[in-house]
Amino acid sequence: MSDNRIEIAPSILSADFSIIRNEISEIEECGAKYLHIDVMDGVFVPQITFGPKFIKDIRPHSDLFFDAHLMITAPENHLEAFIDAGCDCITIHQESCIHLNRALNFIKDRGVKCGISIVPSTPVSAIIPVLDIVDLVLVMTVNPGYGGQKLIQSCMDKVVELNELRSSEDYGYLISVDGGVNLDTVQDVVAAGADIAVVGSAYFNAIDKAAFLERMHSLARESFH
Repeated sequence: MSDNRIEIAPSILSADFSIIRNEISEIEECGAKYLHIDVMDGVFVPQITFGPKFIKDIRPHSDLFFDAHLMITAPENHLEAFIDAGCDCITIHQESCIHLNRALNFIKDRGVKCGISIVPSTPVSAIIPVLDIVDLVLVMTVNPGYGGQKLIQSCMDKVVELNELRSSEDYGYLISVDGGVNLDTVQDVVAAGADIAVVGSAYFNAIDKAAFLERMHSLARESFH
């Protein structure tokens, strides 16, 4: 982690797709390192976004860390395509994949980082068997499918639990929080033990995005003092 103690990962779901290259360039210019890429199939979550071709098309135009968040049914059937598209990390949902161990190891065996995500109604206990495999745990703090929702505070308990498990079991995963993260909630997210904060509408609606990210980092630092 950086001196800011948390990385801010703008979520492409809230971007203007008609000027997507400009949006991604601005994210880089603002100093962010991560790009959160929401893939939705209209089945696991209500909305439909895009597939691996979209990621493959933007990959040559960015050095950002591409974290593809697959909110899709049976993600194991599509892993090869997302790996070939150039994702740096592929995060799949516990709720949509029966053979988690096999799918996660498939991703890792291809030299790509793997993540596991849980929705607000899923307890941490459901993913304990794979915590020794994953590079990232993504805690959904809203019910996935739409941007601009309010963070569900009870989900912070799961971040605390994952942080404690990481310490006690010497696991190496990063903890990411996705949903309702903004200037009002980022300190709670950091204090709970998160390493990455996914920010969608709060970032893209900011008039001065660079100033917004700097303020997020400033608030994060303050939560440790």
